[in-house]
Amino acid sequence: MTLTVASVSANFTRDLDQNYALVAQLLEDARAQGARLVAFPEAAIGGYLSSLGNHGDTVQETVQTTKRSLPPAIRLDGPELKKVQKLAGDTIVTIGFCELDDDGETRYNAAVCLDGGAIYGSYRKVHQPLGEHLSYSAGSEYHAFDTPLARVGMQICYDKAFPEAARMLALDGAEIIVSMSAWPAARTATAENLQDDRWTYRFNQFDIARALDNQVFWMASNQSGTFGSLRYVGNAKVVDPGGNVLATTLLGAGLAVADIDVDAAFRSMRGGMFHLRDRRPDVYGPVTDTGHDAAHANRWRELAHA
Repeated sequence: MTLTVASVSANFTRDLDQNYALVAQLLEDARAQGARLVAFPEAAIGGYLSSLGNHGDTVQETVQTTKRSLPPAIRLDGPELKKVQKLAGDTIVTIGFCELDDDGETRYNAAVCLDGGAIYGSYRKVHQPLGEHLSYSAGSEYHAFDTPLARVGMQICYDKAFPEAARMLALDGAEIIVSMSAWPAARTATAENLQDDRWTYRFNQFDIARALDNQVFWMASNQSGTFGSLRYVGNAKVVDPGGNVLATTLLGAGLAVADIDVDAAFRSMRGGMFHLRDRRPDVYGPVTDTGHDAAHANRWRELAHA
């Protein structure tokens, strides 16, 4: 069965009315092209953080800035996502937001998959870059879930740099992995043409590698334009299980739309070399051995200060 999917590149801010209007317009455009699954970026409802940092005065800048301009905290059952459901109708949507926990205080960088009648799954970002931990708590789980169209898994931004994250979802049966981002250009020595920027290169290489690693369809959405001190690189895309980019927005805002056939692609790609089948978990022990990780972390610190 052929399924039309669309990945979004667009700019989302603190203005919720602007966010809803943009979601509505992009959904209209996607439906006009036949899309039934639409992936919006990380923090599409309420915008992302306005700066990131990891040490020295950069962290202080991050703390001061985020205290003044945190994204609105939204509950899974709150009116904001109900508004998105109303806009979604019979289209399945994945979208990022800042989730407020039941304790009324803890915030997560989160994503949800929904349509007008149901929430199919939600996710809290596990891997946190730079100073993101100053604004969000970290999630701790990866799970795929069923939708009327396919079995789907979700990741957010920095997660794509960790092969284990995508592999967890693939092992849980994900046929489509949606990777939602607010991925910026490099902070230093930024390329004049952002398409040539080293962080754009990494973003695109991770998308291709993770699709091919796991022989799954990969939908990457991303913010575009600027917000605070961050300049986003766009490059929303759809990648097939062979690592082929079927559609991309490059730097521009808009939709990367592609027709995919999950069953046919899996029969073709997994009929010979099937990476999930041919794994050797018996030799992968150090990957999840926390003692091994600690020893290596100490060695890395020694080398960094040598």
